Amino acid sequence: MKTKVTFISIFTLCIVLSLTACSTKQSSTSGSVDTQTEAGTKTSDKSNSRLDDLYQQENQFFADHADAWNKAFGMMNKGDADPSGDYADYLADTVKANKDSFTKDELKTLTNDIKEIRKIEKQIAEIENKNTSSDNSSQKDSSKDSSPFRNFSGKDFDGNPVDESLFSGNAVTVVNFWFTGCKPCVAELSKLNELNDAIKSKGGEVIGINTETFDENKTAMKDAASILKSQGARYRNLSIDSSSAAGKYASEIMAFPTTILVDRNGNIVGDPMLGGIDNKDNYDTLMKQIQSVIDADSTNK
Repeated sequence: MKTKVTFISIFTLCIVLSLTACSTKQSSTSGSVDTQTEAGTKTSDKSNSRLDDLYQQENQFFADHADAWNKAFGMMNKGDADPSGDYADYLADTVKANKDSFTKDELKTLTNDIKEIRKIEKQIAEIENKNTSSDNSSQKDSSKDSSPFRNFSGKDFDGNPVDESLFSGNAVTVVNFWFTGCKPCVAELSKLNELNDAIKSKGGEVIGINTETFDENKTAMKDAASILKSQGARYRNLSIDSSSAAGKYASEIMAFPTTILVDRNGNIVGDPMLGGIDNKDNYDTLMKQIQSVIDADSTNK
């Protein structure tokens, strides 16, 4: 399944989907090669612009029917996700599995939206398949270099720079992706703060990445900081570059909140957890996974 951001704010996705390669001209490069590079960049720009437009169309459904979709997003969980499946099917399956939780009007609205999203998905798949083919032909496949948290950089909400030493300094780093308008995301903030306090002595840390604060969006950072304060969440939250590896990783998240574990070497460990940890089962499961990473870190020392 081609995963993507599925949140209510339609503008955020536009800034995290920039996949255009940046190439440096060298004095020995011929004019013809420069022309080819420029043509390739223009083609890539056009492709990504079309993707942005399609994603906006999808997210407009979520914005227009926010109450119904917020309810649906809150019901998504890790067990439902099939990376090889279709995104529209994923939405449809979630709604179908929880149909008794929706009113007749909500079901009708969600069903109609999914029908239109399915049409958009076909167009997105065609573009993404072309982009994937292009990437595979021009990039080496290296599992070590593929982690989005290598060469990591960002800033906390106080403007302090953060780099990959954030991860190397911890046995495990719990990274929580959220956004301000996501009710399930906000509901778990106090529990995430509790988790951060619980794992500090073990060499762990929780950090938040609010997808609306990308590229140091001051207004979004201020709003996010206000929400964090109101929920008693004191752990670090970061703003990252939308075009960075971590930013692109965030653009592929299918549901919020999503929480991942990162080891000392910047590698993602295990599968992402979808859904809030204010759910006791999710919290207990995450704690077991955290302890497993900490134990492995201790063994490897």
